Amino acid sequence: MVFLVTEERPQEAPAGTLEKQTALQKLAMKSGKWLPEFVLLHLNYNVFDMNATIETNPLLDRLPKHLKQFIKPQDYSDYTPINQAVWRYVMRKNVDYLSKVAHKSYLDGLKKTGIEVDNIPSMYGMNRILTDIGWAAVAVDGFIPPNAFMEFQAYNVLVIASDIRQLEHIEYTPAPDIIHEGAGHAPIIANPEYAEYLRRFGEIGCKAISSDKDYQMYEAIRLLSIVKEAEDTPQATIDAAEKAVEDLQNNMGELSEMAQIRNLHWWTVEYGLIGTVENPKIYGAGLLSSIGESAYCMTDKVTKIPYDISAANQSFDITKLQPQLYVTPTFAYLNLVLEEFANKMALRTGGLSGIEKLIDSTALGTIELSTGLQISGVFTKVIAHEGKPIYIQTTGKTALASREKELVGHGTLAHAEGFGSPIGKLKGINLAIEDMSPKDLNAYNITEGNTVKLEFEGNITVEGEIVTGSRNLQGEIILIRMNNCTVTHGETILFQPEWGVYDMAVGKKLVSAFSGPADVNSFDLITHMPSSTTIKAKHSAERDDLETLYQTVRSIRETKDLETSLVPVFNKLKAEHPNDWLLSVEIVELLKDRNEPQLLEDLLVYLENLKQRRPEVAHLISGGLDLIFEKENA
Repeated sequence: MVFLVTEERPQEAPAGTLEKQTALQKLAMKSGKWLPEFVLLHLNYNVFDMNATIETNPLLDRLPKHLKQFIKPQDYSDYTPINQAVWRYVMRKNVDYLSKVAHKSYLDGLKKTGIEVDNIPSMYGMNRILTDIGWAAVAVDGFIPPNAFMEFQAYNVLVIASDIRQLEHIEYTPAPDIIHEGAGHAPIIANPEYAEYLRRFGEIGCKAISSDKDYQMYEAIRLLSIVKEAEDTPQATIDAAEKAVEDLQNNMGELSEMAQIRNLHWWTVEYGLIGTVENPKIYGAGLLSSIGESAYCMTDKVTKIPYDISAANQSFDITKLQPQLYVTPTFAYLNLVLEEFANKMALRTGGLSGIEKLIDSTALGTIELSTGLQISGVFTKVIAHEGKPIYIQTTGKTALASREKELVGHGTLAHAEGFGSPIGKLKGINLAIEDMSPKDLNAYNITEGNTVKLEFEGNITVEGEIVTGSRNLQGEIILIRMNNCTVTHGETILFQPEWGVYDMAVGKKLVSAFSGPADVNSFDLITHMPSSTTIKAKHSAERDDLETLYQTVRSIRETKDLETSLVPVFNKLKAEHPNDWLLSVEIVELLKDRNEPQLLEDLLVYLENLKQRRPEVAHLISGGLDLIFEKENA
């Protein structure tokens, strides 16, 4: 049994610690035996501490099962010393630069959400702190479907891709990662006004109706983000993935609701500016997490446009710097535009166009009638008359609900083959069935035990024996069950007695249509099978050796060790890892607290030569050094 010595008391090490410690000792031997003993102890301590007892957040407990399927555990021990250095570099640059150009909520939010500059955040630690501002966080594997992403937001849950970008993509990656989500999204939600916008956006956005091309686009972007972030991906593979995204972007046709609201999300939550066009501040997570684009977006090369609903029709290219950005005057204004867009969605307009959007989507959706009856399924047919739907049809499993709760006896088992019903008023009668009093119902023979012939506007006829009816809380009839029933549209038979009992929906209008089921428990929604999975960094002896060097420097900094020599680290770095630049910058940072002028001069000369050899990282080296010496001078 291995025990780890902490500052307070010995604690039992988690399973696997002995193996990790042994592996580290072997790495140390290969590295020339200069790795101090405290490095091993410190690394193991971190592994134990970050995998301590999980403290959950009450918001996570109420998530529906179909969202929980996307959650993956955050294994903190997967983060390597190089990963930690990448996080630290980006955060130090961001805090320094963004303090000047980001909305004031950013720096305040970093403190409130417990996000540290020096350490990749632990999801469990974040959850403890986010509870205080009414939010939670979960880890996922890269991109998840847009509806699911937004539904998490509706539950006040921040979705965080727990992977972190590689050092080679330190400025920007198209893949969602913990820098983008944790350092970009999380701090701003500490602003109550913005947090409410995010929640409301999720609530509305998850109801947006998609097209089949939207899902193709999601899969194409997910694949592109994975292959671009993975090391050693052949250029031909990246080119093919980029072409697939480009081809879809150029052939989306009329934008669906989901495509439009995804555009609004991009130009606000991801790439939004706030203030005035002349003097904007950053609040979008994509900008907050990109040390390259956060600076680029403040230049005149990027057009600044006052934000309004027209942004819903402005598509974006995830692989390129954005040529224009939208500026909202306040966070409150974001909600005004969101409500303006929502008022145009089928969620609120219903009608013929709403049901047609659901049919075009070929996906599970719901319509709601004026009585509150909700029909959920895959809609395949609508019959229209004078611009109004008069008959709707689903195919396959269907469920009926009211107020988001499935009606007893009307789940997918009862309606396994589909559901069809007329909508609207009876021909020649101004009073709709749902508005009829008991006296009216008797007058028109619409009572239990009677055989009735109901002729609806648009030439839909329902004839059968009424068995029973169901009412809503207001006492309105929402469903009528019939035996020996025949339903026709002119000469076309829509239902016949041999098919069994007929349930006729009651509703004079189709008032709403939206994506997904009314009651999430009516359907088995645990079906997410992504076409691609994120690719982890490759292990090699050379990579492991470099990781050991990074951990040594990290441990020296964290323990404020002024005695252990940095010369062996630098010598080994020069000899065996000549292309690495970040560790040399970190060593320079340590030397500012040491009186070793010769070593400091050697490192600065080395970095200057490295800038000449690798011009593509010269600005990153300069940026890191400026940060060190600016602070030192300050």
